[in-house]
Amino acid sequence: MEEVLDLYAEAHDPTRPVVCFDEMPYQMVAETRVPLPAASGQPARYDYEYRRMGTCNLFACFTPKTGQRHLRVTERRTSHDFAEAMRWLVDEVYPEAQVVRVVLDNLNTHTGAALYQTFPPVEARRLLRKLEWHYTPKHGSWLNQVEIEWSVLTRQCLERRLGDVETVRREVAAWQEARNAAKATVHWRFGVEEARVKLARLYPQGLCVLREGQAEKGEEGVRAAAVVT
Repeated sequence: MEEVLDLYAEAHDPTRPVVCFDEMPYQMVAETRVPLPAASGQPARYDYEYRRMGTCNLFACFTPKTGQRHLRVTERRTSHDFAEAMRWLVDEVYPEAQVVRVVLDNLNTHTGAALYQTFPPVEARRLLRKLEWHYTPKHGSWLNQVEIEWSVLTRQCLERRLGDVETVRREVAAWQEARNAAKATVHWRFGVEEARVKLARLYPQGLCVLREGQAEKGEEGVRAAAVVT
């Protein structure tokens, strides 16, 4: 945990960017009847029935220090898809970086083996030399700032009926472009010192001492330490 928090506290280095990475499934839904558009004095109307159109997967990499995020929509979420996402991150999103420091969770596909299973050994090794993975603790995925971006994306873009992968790609790309243009980001206020106080119960007994007069807070209190702009 402290390793991730130290990364967040560093100044931005374009040669060694800190990128928050994650994936999310999305249930595609289509209309069964054509919605009626809004008219004077009448809101838009749509039928309560819908048709499930399967699921797709979204990969996201978010750089809080620059307010930039990049999303990739795939039909599946396999180890091969993860490997392709890592190559996309290295070669297309940050081609000039010497090393991309990636904050991610402990999903079973998030390993170097996924790259060797997908690419020839020379290519897999080339990519791994440019990747530095920093894992969030088990049950600690809330430490990954891209989780906040998922919440914004869902509320602003995905909480509606999108019936196919191409529509999802188009709408997500439009959302990404607008949010990047605004350089919207997360102002993270939770550091190592706060962790040693508010999450003292997670440390070995006696390692951390609560500050005098300050009560221990749970994870819900910790979440308030991030502000989205």
